[in-house]
Amino acid sequence: MSINTMKSINHSNNTVWHEASVTRDRREKLNQHKSVIVWFTGLSGSGKSTLAHAVEEQLHQQQCRTYVFDGDNVRHGLCADLGFSNSDRSENIRRIGEMAKLFIDAGVIALTAFISPFKADRDIVKNLVNPEDFIEIYCQCDLGICEERDVKGLYKKARAGEIEDFTGISSPYEEPESADLVIRTDTLSLEDSIQAVLNLLHERKIIS
Repeated sequence: MSINTMKSINHSNNTVWHEASVTRDRREKLNQHKSVIVWFTGLSGSGKSTLAHAVEEQLHQQQCRTYVFDGDNVRHGLCADLGFSNSDRSENIRRIGEMAKLFIDAGVIALTAFISPFKADRDIVKNLVNPEDFIEIYCQCDLGICEERDVKGLYKKARAGEIEDFTGISSPYEEPESADLVIRTDTLSLEDSIQAVLNLLHERKIIS
């Protein structure tokens, strides 16, 4: 399916998608692997970013074309104008979904590390692409462990009422109901977590 036929929320008026001669299929053949969105979701402190970057390192060593969309990094640029209200969180995820869609058209394995607490928002991203183009990985971690790992001091501030709408404290996290992979990041080692993701990518024939 070409990128212009994928589902989208809306589009600008008076614009027509330009079909390029260099297609996703040709880019994938050049890269010698499939492209896909690998969406890591979970509470703050659950290890999403750590796992996403560690998986990218392994894929890079295998000569794969990759890119990690990290929640904090994205908010320094593309989503710098957004806060953490429910509507801003939804817009943040919408923008990332649209960007990740472009990256898979570019033949890249796009790994994203976002809390993405609301099922409806994650479903919007899923519906932007074909079912096989979206792999949802739930980094499941006990809230107490996430708070113990609180290297940024965010949970402490949220408990003190200094941060509003903080997921897991004053704002809900809706667990995925049918994630492609659930990783207990509070009990599984990083090495085993990485291997579980790589095994899934092999099973899905994203990488050989």
